[in-house]
Amino acid sequence: MKRMGLIINPIAGMGGKVGLKGTDGVIDKAIKLGALPMAPLRAKTALGPLREISEEIEVLTCSGDMGEIQAREFGFKVRIVKITSNNKFTTSEDTVAAAKEMLKENVDLILFAGGDGTARDIYNAVGGKVVVIGVPAGVKIHSPVYAQNPLRAGELAMLYLKEKIRLVKEVEVLDIDEEAYRNGRVKARLYGYLNIPFEKKYMQSRKSGTPLSERAAQNSISLDIIDNMEKDILYIIGPGSTTRPIMENLNLPFTLLGVDLVYNKKIVSLDAAEKELLKYSSTKPCKMVITPIGGQGYLFGRGNQQISSKVIKCVGKENIIVVATKEKISNLKGQAFLVDTGDINIDKMLKGYIKVTTAYREKMIYKISS
Repeated sequence: MKRMGLIINPIAGMGGKVGLKGTDGVIDKAIKLGALPMAPLRAKTALGPLREISEEIEVLTCSGDMGEIQAREFGFKVRIVKITSNNKFTTSEDTVAAAKEMLKENVDLILFAGGDGTARDIYNAVGGKVVVIGVPAGVKIHSPVYAQNPLRAGELAMLYLKEKIRLVKEVEVLDIDEEAYRNGRVKARLYGYLNIPFEKKYMQSRKSGTPLSERAAQNSISLDIIDNMEKDILYIIGPGSTTRPIMENLNLPFTLLGVDLVYNKKIVSLDAAEKELLKYSSTKPCKMVITPIGGQGYLFGRGNQQISSKVIKCVGKENIIVVATKEKISNLKGQAFLVDTGDINIDKMLKGYIKVTTAYREKMIYKISS
């Protein structure tokens, strides 16, 4: 019988929809703003494919929402790993302690749900001594240790435990300074490496930066968007360096890593959270300008959780404007854009093809996959 470790960071990603760009150190504030746990639900999605081999695996996990509730709900044979914790909320120390106990039990695989901070904790606990798969549940997910979405994480785990995938690859564990991130600065750091079962179509790529050569192309895109802005339409401007020149050329303040609202070329709101986006998108005609994450291709579900599935439904696919330089598209090497909104129906709605503005008066058609 195979042994699989299951670790859920229940608070991972709670800062996303409320505009906090992470949860580290701000969990109380996130809850006051109405944030709800997302990681347990995403972990359940990942566990779905593993039901096929539930009689062949033993799940080692922690009590409560760190994994026990979700594993028992699916009928797995569960053994609780005991950790000492007096914390109100799950901490990095709890994750580290759980992973170390699982390593002692010689698990074949650790499936964990969280963000880049959780991946760091797993690395600190086990290094490269056990194979792991990350279930994306955080706000900032730069590390390629994570699957493309929760369902893919579960499918990959099942294939690895059934020994249908044997290739193991060492990938980077990356994390950024959340305080700097909240202030519009990306300070990424390499912390180490973890081993994952490797099958390219299941795993996300490492996020790539923006070369200086792209700045002129981004400016060209911004002029096209500005020239085509319609009167009495609210524009939701998503985060990213490709959308930043739109605000700069409008001479408006902006939040590089947040979501801003523009109406008749004037600022309506800076760094809007999901609640505010829903209020406006349900009462005014809207368009949304977004850009895929460089190197990964995600349109939704990575770093812009404020633009939730509910907001996307209000705006409608026909009102989504995608902007990306030709170099950014080229770096995807033919991989489709990805979406991971947490709502399978919205993901399906977004599938297909969409126009992408790549320069002034230049567009191309590109595929979206869920």
